Amino acid sequence: MASTAGPYSPIVRAGQWLVCSGQLGLVDGSLVEGGIAAQVSQAIKNAASLLESEGSGLRDVVKTTVFLTDMADFAAMNDAYVAAFGDNRPTRSAFAVVGLPLGALVEIEAWAYMSQSPASSAG
Repeated sequence: MASTAGPYSPIVRAGQWLVCSGQLGLVDGSLVEGGIAAQVSQAIKNAASLLESEGSGLRDVVKTTVFLTDMADFAAMNDAYVAAFGDNRPTRSAFAVVGLPLGALVEIEAWAYMSQSPASSAG
């Protein structure tokens, strides 16, 4: 499971909703190399890992919020985002921010809705 950069839960279940806190492009506590595309890809992988730990996945994501330190990275972020999500196109907001933890270029939070709870889908 992803580590946190602060005193919060990385994922919370609220009924059939799963809310992933903002994910950075971290592997083993360090930002991945390769710029915005690599960080977007890793942030989404980290969110996917959190969702999978709760019996969900990117297929269940219905809303994301993307925080960018530079809106000039918007097109490159879009390309990496589409590559990661494939045909699943959740609603999304994207904002420019002054800075992000650990000097990250991007942070992505995700909301997923599970139409069935893991226990009821076992049958």
